[in-house]
Parts: sequence; C-alpha cells; structure tokens
Amino acid sequence: MGQQESVATSLADTVREGIGAALAQVDADLARRYPGDPGTRQPVHTVYVPGDVFAADTVRSWGDQALAALDEHAPDAAALAAVLGIPDALAAEVHDRVRAKLTREPVEDLRIDFEDGYGPRPDAEEDEAAARAAALVAAACRGGTARPEAGGGTVAPYMGIRMKCMEAAVRDRGIRTLDIFLTGLMEAGGLPDGLVLTLPKVTYAEQVTAMVRLLEAFEKARGLESGRIGFEIQIETTQSILGADGRATVARMIEAAEGRATSLHYGTFDYSASCGVSAAHQSLDHPVADHAKAVMQVAAAGTGVRLSDGSTNVLPVGPTERVHDAWRLHHGLVRRSLARAYYQGWDMHPGHLPTRYAAVYAFYREGLEQAAARLVAYVAKAGGAVMDEPATAKALSGYLLRGLDCGAVDTAEVARLTGLTRADLDALAGRTVPTD
Repeated sequence: MGQQESVATSLADTVREGIGAALAQVDADLARRYPGDPGTRQPVHTVYVPGDVFAADTVRSWGDQALAALDEHAPDAAALAAVLGIPDALAAEVHDRVRAKLTREPVEDLRIDFEDGYGPRPDAEEDEAAARAAALVAAACRGGTARPEAGGGTVAPYMGIRMKCMEAAVRDRGIRTLDIFLTGLMEAGGLPDGLVLTLPKVTYAEQVTAMVRLLEAFEKARGLESGRIGFEIQIETTQSILGADGRATVARMIEAAEGRATSLHYGTFDYSASCGVSAAHQSLDHPVADHAKAVMQVAAAGTGVRLSDGSTNVLPVGPTERVHDAWRLHHGLVRRSLARAYYQGWDMHPGHLPTRYAAVYAFYREGLEQAAARLVAYVAKAGGAVMDEPATAKALSGYLLRGLDCGAVDTAEVARLTGLTRADLDALAGRTVPTD
C-alpha cells in the first residue's frame, strides 16, 4: 500500500474488507435512490391551459397579455419597484429583464390540461382535443420553436399534458387521452425532448406503479427505449402525504415511480380542501401547505426529483389598485417559495407572469455578488467572513446555475465575478449533466 505501510495500524485488511462487503448493498441502494441533481434546467413555473383553449398562439398570447398588463399598471422600472418593493438598485435591471423575458420566452413550462381545468366531456370531444394538442405540440417542435434560443416566444421549452387521475371513475378516460396524445406525437415524428406529463390526485403508491406500467407498455408498443417517458406526481390529497399506516406516502410514491418521477407538484386548493381549510384561507402559506411541502421536500431530497409549489387563485384583473394588490400578493408568495427552496410554481393567469419573473429575477440578482464572492473564496480556499463547506458551495453554485437558466443573470457576468465556467459550476453543484 505504499506510504501507508509505514504508518502503524491495529486492524487487519480483512476488517475493512468485511465492512465493505457488509455495506455493499447499502452503497448500491444509496446510489440508486439518491442520484442527486439530474443536471437539467428546471423551469421557474408551470402554466396550465385547458385542452380546449390551447392554441398555436397560446404562449405568445400570454406574453402579449402580460406585457400589456405591465405597460398599463407599471409602465416603468420605478412604478414596478414601488408596487413590489424592489430595491432601487435592482429596479431597472429587473424591469428590463422582465420585459425581455415576456418578449422572448414568456412561458417556460406549459401543461395542456385535461383534468380539473377541462372537466368531463363527451369522449369524442376529448379524443379530438387530445389529438389536436398533440398535433400543435408536434408542429411547434418540427418548426424548432420549442427551443428557447429559437426566439419569438411562441412555444414553451417544456410542454405536455395533465391527464385525468388513476381513480376508478376517470381512469379509462385518462389512459385513453394520454395514449392519443403520445401516439399523435409519435405519428408526427417522435416525442419532443421537453415533453412533460402530469399525473394528478395520487393517493396510493400503487397508482404511481400503474402509471409506470402504462408508460412501459407504450414504450414497448412504439419501440422506444425503456424509461424514455417520465412524469410529474401531483401532491394534492392528504393520503399522498400521510398514509393509513402512518408512513410518509410521498416517499413511497417516488420509489414506486422506478426512476421516472421528474418532480412533485403541490396542489394548493385540492390539498387545502381535503384538510378542511375554508375557501377564504386556502393559500400557499397556510400551515397545512407548509407541512405538506416540508414532507415533500425531505422525501425528494437527493433523489433527483424536483419540487414545484402551487398557485394563487387571486387574479390581477380589474382596476389598477386591484391589480397592484394581486401583484403584491403573488410576488410575496413567489419570494416566500424561493426562500424555502421551492424554485418552481404554478401561474394561472397571464397577469401573474410579470410578478413571477420580477420576484425570480430580483431573488437571483440581489444575491449574485455575495454568492459569487463566497464561491470564489471557497474555490481559492481563501477563507473570509463566512466559512463555507462543500455542501454550501454546492448550494451557491446551484443558485448561480438557476439564475443563468431562467435569464436572471448572464454567463458573462457570472464568469467575470467568479472566474468559473458553466462546467465548473455544474461540477461544484454535483450535477450529472446529460451528454446528449
């Protein structure tokens, strides 16, 4: 063993080897269950649009409506800062970036909804809507407009559907809609890279297993690589947090997904209602919401399954004073989620987009210089006012990467402040970056 042989020890090599053998299964289990960050971009929000409303111009329409709301109710940086309490030093940069984002890429993730937002319809009508959704998504991807760099803000980089749940009353309908949608995509040329599927109202891990078997069957039928199709799990029932046996059901759901779960989405209103919270008090910041999201957070930590907060149903519509009140509420809720490491949420109306991006951009820009300085000190082992450990360096680099992904900060300014490349940040963040 080279130099180590000159150091006195008491234990035989067989002791170390025996411990290694005893823990081999644990090592394998840790690697399987907790692979870490997947290394892909996480959208800052998800927009839900009913299946019969979705159209080729939906994303651009949302962007235009959001820009119109900004122009009417906060026409310049000072006005937006005054409404939302953005520091003067950040106001111009945030305002300009929000406008640019609403022009270039107003929606990062769009879910065509065939569940609550769509409701029960005649089978022929839902069949037609599902086929139409597939055709529109496929056409956008063929044109290249699903890529953020394509410009124009016509299509979100992540798109897919929310099917009906696996409960008996709607199970067959949900399966058929998913089949029609995925088949339509395959017939039109294949599944897009940004495809996202959402399974709502999950109560038992067995329903997640059923979704896995369903996707396996589709992959086999269409000659796709096993595991090609992943899905989100919506956490909007009490049974998804705490099972009848007293165990945290959501952890079992992640396991039941067999590596296909991409994220957990908190469903604000269904979950609150299932806890008996009255309508006036159903909100992202209610204690029952915080409890559910804390359980989700711990269950998902290290698994590569990401988290998304829910939405507010207070819409920024009407006279300016009412819009400003709704904006302040939404902005505050988004900020609260970000501080609690929920980096994604739902937006229900085009008027929510200005405050979504204002909150996100201010969050990343206000901490940019401090995060960069701490990361530089860590890499240089130079010390400083804060002694950071590897776990904190991982969080700092992750913070910068999320800021880069959403457009809050630019590669050039991060490189100037840190001297680090994107690859350097990925390595510090522990990201396993896809090679394809």
